[in-house]
Amino acid sequence: MLGDILLVLLGLVIGAILGFIISRTVMKKYMKKNPPINEKMIEAMMSSMGRKPSRKQVQQVMNQMTRNM
Repeated sequence: MLGDILLVLLGLVIGAILGFIISRTVMKKYMKKNPPINEKMIEAMMSSMGRKPSRKQVQQVMNQMTRNM
């Protein structure tokens, strides 16, 4: 009886850990393939703040975003 309960709990813990690792890997792959922000969005954001961004500035921001993912 107690052994069965421990096996169920062990299975739940292992399943939760594996589920977390698999979902994290899938989301990282998805975010790399489909980034939530692109260069046009960055240009629009900087322009709305009242400054005209250069191509170098946009690339710097994109590199920072991809480095932090």
